[in-house]
Amino acid sequence: MNLTQTEVDTWLDTFLTLDWHSLKAEVRIYPSAIYLKQIVDKDMHVGAQNVYSESRGAYTGEISIEQLQNIDVQSTLIGHSERRQIFAEDNAVITQKVKACAQDAFPFILCCGEALQTRENGAHLPYVLAQLSENLSQLSATHLQLLVVAYEPIWAIGTGLSADAAQVAEMHLAIRNHLVHLYGEAGQLVPILYGGSVNAENAAAIFSCPDVDGALVGGAALNPHTFHQLWQALHS
Repeated sequence: MNLTQTEVDTWLDTFLTLDWHSLKAEVRIYPSAIYLKQIVDKDMHVGAQNVYSESRGAYTGEISIEQLQNIDVQSTLIGHSERRQIFAEDNAVITQKVKACAQDAFPFILCCGEALQTRENGAHLPYVLAQLSENLSQLSATHLQLLVVAYEPIWAIGTGLSADAAQVAEMHLAIRNHLVHLYGEAGQLVPILYGGSVNAENAAAIFSCPDVDGALVGGAALNPHTFHQLWQALHS
């Protein structure tokens, strides 16, 4: 929930002057819902920060997949830690959103991650893998091309903290192996992003970790130049 209309206009003016061309990666923008149509019209991959699992009905304030598709939004986030924590979206809610995206062939980024206490208790791996198992229980292998996974340690979001390279590598390897367990060799093709206070100082180390295919960038993306630095680090 950042940026006013004037600030978005300024952000776009700067963003569009930068070189985002790549043959190996894709830049995506996930703005506040009120700016979706404006940014879609700029001819880039634009996704929603959230979506509801029902197609139509009396769900005041929610946005359906059909509504997003109708204005050419290309994907959505599901299960961001703030949706899970602040808005009490449990695994059952997230699973229904995944199911709806699969039914409507709508690409999505599924977020997963653990709280600091879970990590300190040494339960971070089974916790995240159980999260994935439940959230993906309604996604068949035939719809796997819709999926991107984003690992976001809750303790490293908006805190300035970030998992170190060993922690990132451990979790991303576990997620990769779990996707293969769930879907066979097709699980090797699912992109896995890291999302936990990625910045210009730590991006190179994070992107050098095995099974890190990119980043789900939060606060650093509010400055287009900083965002572009991360893009350059991904390609270095």
